[in-house]
Amino acid sequence: MNSVSVHQKVPGEPLSPRLSDTIAVTRVLCVLGIVYVHAWTGLGGAELTAAAGTGQGLFRLVLMEVFGRSAVPLLGMISGYLVAGAAIRSWRTFLERKARTILLPMALWNALAILLVSGTAWLGFLRAPIPESLWWLIDELLSILTPNHINVQTPFLRDLFVCMAMAPLLLRLRGPWLTGAILLVAAWSVSGWFFPLMLRPQILLFFLLGIAARRHDLGARIAGVPFTAALAPFTAIAVIKLIVSVPVPGGTVMSPALMPLLDLGLRLAAALAFARIAWGVAARPAMFRWLEPYAFFLFCSHMILIWLSTPLFEALTGPLGSPAYPLLLLIHPLLALGFALGLGQMLMLFAPRTGEILSGGRLKAESESAAAIRSAS
Repeated sequence: MNSVSVHQKVPGEPLSPRLSDTIAVTRVLCVLGIVYVHAWTGLGGAELTAAAGTGQGLFRLVLMEVFGRSAVPLLGMISGYLVAGAAIRSWRTFLERKARTILLPMALWNALAILLVSGTAWLGFLRAPIPESLWWLIDELLSILTPNHINVQTPFLRDLFVCMAMAPLLLRLRGPWLTGAILLVAAWSVSGWFFPLMLRPQILLFFLLGIAARRHDLGARIAGVPFTAALAPFTAIAVIKLIVSVPVPGGTVMSPALMPLLDLGLRLAAALAFARIAWGVAARPAMFRWLEPYAFFLFCSHMILIWLSTPLFEALTGPLGSPAYPLLLLIHPLLALGFALGLGQMLMLFAPRTGEILSGGRLKAESESAAAIRSAS
């Protein structure tokens, strides 16, 4: 036992309003940041590598690394933090609920992506992946063994569901057992070793870190961390990451074996920085509270929008390297957010049951609360 007394959260104990608002802000900011990782460039892999040292290539890299890639692990950490405070009385009931709110909408969004994106490509209007076999189709729907080719973000939901399935067991880990599990998964996440339990082991790592953070009440302590102390590690590691990621003749080259460690350090530092920023923004959370029910919709739908908008993007600005491209890159999250809001509100107006399923029940919760407010007024 640690000699320091640490307040342990009781399962089922509600979060404080400020901490709940902070989580809402973090979710919205993270999902908006994820859009930068998948933003349209109009270039292939070799062309992107060649353009990495240009001004626009560096601008894209900053948006991806600073606002994008650090977001997915933090979302996993939030999920672990919340599940550590849940009172799970029946594993079967818990798993059925998570299947409805995570697995089912993931499969449906993947099916929509195949139908719309691959269908458009099959008709010859778009260059995009087309089903190659029955196994390709099944794997693309459920992300069983291979990350998705179209909805490249949804394997996070697959891994998150696996974490949730293991949650009752993980929540039984105490003290050194939890620490050992965290260290073991951390080693797995930087090793590059593939085991189909998780497509991205970092999701499990941050899920476990979220459980540990809830047990030690770290969420409530974020307010006591000065902004400079929260941002300094993230800024320093992000600068190093950018330096070693840009191919410059005679520049600094980092061993490929060390890059996963640097990436992990960046994700950990980003979790602290984003949480502290979100705590400050949560002082005025109204807009983010309104947007939060649409964050899941935005997460699942943005790649469909980006794929289908390719001809429009090509006509408006051209690919990365074109004079007007930086503006298109910068507003990608706003375009995706507008699409998610419009589609979500349209579904809730004309097909509320479909909107409820595709949002994992999140939009229904919002509409019910709005109805309750109207009836009370």
